[in-house]
Amino acid sequence: MLRLTEIKLPIDHPADALREAVIARLGIVDDDLMALTIARRAHDARRKSAILMVYNVDVEVRDEAAVLAHCGGGKGHVRPTPDTGYRPPIVAPTGWSGQRPVVIGAGPCGLFAGLILAQAGFRPIIVERGKVVRERTKDTWGLWRRGVLDPESNVQFGEGGAGTFSDGKLYSQIKDPCFLGRKVLEEFVKAGAPEEILTEAHPHIGTFRLVSMVESIRATIEQLGGEYRFGQRVEDFDIETRADGERHVRGLHFHDGGYLPASHVVLAVGHSARGTFQTLHDRGVHIEAKPFSIGVRIEHPQSWIDRARFGACAGHPDLGAAAYSLSHHCSNGRTVYSFCMCPGGRVVAATSEEGRVVTNGMSQYSRAEFNANSGLVVGIDPAPDYPGHPLAGLALQRRLEDAAFIAGGSNYHAPGQRVGDFLAGRPSTAFGAVEPSYKPGVTPTDLVQVLPAFAVEAMREALPVFGRQIARYDDPDATMTGVETRTSSPIRITRGRDFQSLNTSGLFPAGEGAGYAGGILSAGVDGIKVAEAVANMLIQAP
Repeated sequence: MLRLTEIKLPIDHPADALREAVIARLGIVDDDLMALTIARRAHDARRKSAILMVYNVDVEVRDEAAVLAHCGGGKGHVRPTPDTGYRPPIVAPTGWSGQRPVVIGAGPCGLFAGLILAQAGFRPIIVERGKVVRERTKDTWGLWRRGVLDPESNVQFGEGGAGTFSDGKLYSQIKDPCFLGRKVLEEFVKAGAPEEILTEAHPHIGTFRLVSMVESIRATIEQLGGEYRFGQRVEDFDIETRADGERHVRGLHFHDGGYLPASHVVLAVGHSARGTFQTLHDRGVHIEAKPFSIGVRIEHPQSWIDRARFGACAGHPDLGAAAYSLSHHCSNGRTVYSFCMCPGGRVVAATSEEGRVVTNGMSQYSRAEFNANSGLVVGIDPAPDYPGHPLAGLALQRRLEDAAFIAGGSNYHAPGQRVGDFLAGRPSTAFGAVEPSYKPGVTPTDLVQVLPAFAVEAMREALPVFGRQIARYDDPDATMTGVETRTSSPIRITRGRDFQSLNTSGLFPAGEGAGYAGGILSAGVDGIKVAEAVANMLIQAP
């Protein structure tokens, strides 16, 4: 097959226009085009008056070699279709009876680490501190509706991980030469995701669909001999220091006194496993501070964003709800940017610790709710902002979350402010045309009391800049809700080329919590890579 890329057509093109464009590109007659499949579909909205649909397609033709030679011999926009099929590099021999690998965490990274190990025949054990995804969903709604937090079952902890309560974005900026992202998408389709995620340039699936998909993948892992253990919080790590000074993990201690022997452990704990990070540091596992970002959630009516991005084409069914991506380098040296933009969604309570407020964004597959929301965040770095200790970033997060809890009323309501008031330097006493969506509620106040001064300065500079890029972005009635602190992990559990901890063999740091991913797709890809490394070690183990 051949792949043709960058075929551009008007948004309202007739059904046969794509086939005609392919025939023209290849210089063939209609009878020579035997099959055509869309591989990727996107839109180009840079000119609102002439929005284009952009296609990559795979085709079968009668004389592939001649057509390829005619089109440049595989250069440019006509090339052989790449082989994107996943082939596990290691498979357990029949009857394999070695010690079973353990995966800590059932978020996207742990999910795919467990799935790959199960498909390879290694019967993994997945331990998760939280509950199965449907029970966890009820607990999460308990915070949103009644202000009642379960520290072990919430947006951050439980089957599916933090990505379950998000927009369900399935795209990433990572380099993926082995097409592992394709493996993630294909497994999601098998689990019930719509097939369009295989072709859309910016696929998403939303929270409700993720719930049933996570359940389906769990069932597959169990059918293949894997095992889940929910409600099991790892309290400590049994690490042996050998006579030669080498350190190796031997097992896991759980909060209920249980113990699990384990010599191959995938650490897929997520970016909010603060207690686990402290325990690992106390046990001498190599950890370093890394950059992350802090800020707020900003909301606008989705109709404002649609008109700003799509002009007269706003509301077109092939475009859906508009998204955006913004960035500004400020005069104080900081960068302000949009993060995890959720079209047609809502801002949600995302804390996992009592007496703290954290915001995040989510949306359903339909993206049909009234407001658009996005993180409006400022990049921070260890040296100037939280120096002196690998876990200092956690302490900074907690200080901001403590302040947000108090400013919101000490009842899990979040502090909020109109953009106009924020820019003018005055507290908000009420909200205007844009009603904040965060539940259990938002208290109008002054966000200056919950954000560092450098962040306030940078955001005040960036908002008018963004308003010139997206009309009404800095509208006085747009709302800001704080605080957004868990954009990514504030630490990295450093690993080597073999994916093991730099100084503790048998520990395999993975995913977003370990500092090696950001989002559902990249976390799943990292889980696959780590699972392959674990499988390779298991085969070599005596």
